[in-house]
Amino acid sequence: MSTPTEEAMIVLNNVSKWYGDFNVLRDCTTSIHKGEVVVVCGPSGSGKSTLIKTVNGLEPIQSGQIFVNGTEVTSKRTNLATLRSRVGMVFQHFELFPHLNIIHNLILAQEKVLKRNHEEAREKALALLSRVGLDQHTEKYPSQLSGGQQQRVAIARALCMDPVAMLFDEPTSALDPEMINEVLDVMVELAYEGMTMMVVTHEMGFARKVAHRVLFMEEGLILEDTPKEQFFDSPQTQRAKDFLASIISH
Repeated sequence: MSTPTEEAMIVLNNVSKWYGDFNVLRDCTTSIHKGEVVVVCGPSGSGKSTLIKTVNGLEPIQSGQIFVNGTEVTSKRTNLATLRSRVGMVFQHFELFPHLNIIHNLILAQEKVLKRNHEEAREKALALLSRVGLDQHTEKYPSQLSGGQQQRVAIARALCMDPVAMLFDEPTSALDPEMINEVLDVMVELAYEGMTMMVVTHEMGFARKVAHRVLFMEEGLILEDTPKEQFFDSPQTQRAKDFLASIISH
């Protein structure tokens, strides 16, 4: 497991967000260092997915500041399309283009956004499909793949953009149980290679294996922001203790 550097890759300062009168994020403050893996967990409706989507500007915020690799996400001067091209995002539902085969799903953004030529983009795509174990499926369409395979394609597509960090929003929650590990294995490998990762997940085995820190959320608040050993061995709040008991007992 690589050791994170002192350099902050993702910084959130007093981030708050409302949906109408509903305060979905409340003064959330944390930072994630380069090479660090942080797992965000908590009960449904606690604000986890909203928090991770603010990092690349998919969810606008009403107050606070967010920085990624020194760029202020929350500044009106920031080109969010450029920022998002450098921050990989993997969603619960795979978000692949159904009308494109797998290789073209990986080539498209490289050519359109990074302006890579076709051969270079194809070479990169093939290398990453091989890395996630799907180089035999380049000509298939998403509907011809299992959920686990589609999610691995989505990870490979994000990696094609040479991201400075990867965001995962419950990447295994839509998968059949036997497909979860094939996706987690790819994520574990990324973590061991030193990719900066912020992962919303209920997969506590993954958190125990590769997380450096765990953020525990409840009602829009970050209740705990601690090293994983402390979170699992001696959580600070009763709410976190109850959450762990309910997750691990199943």
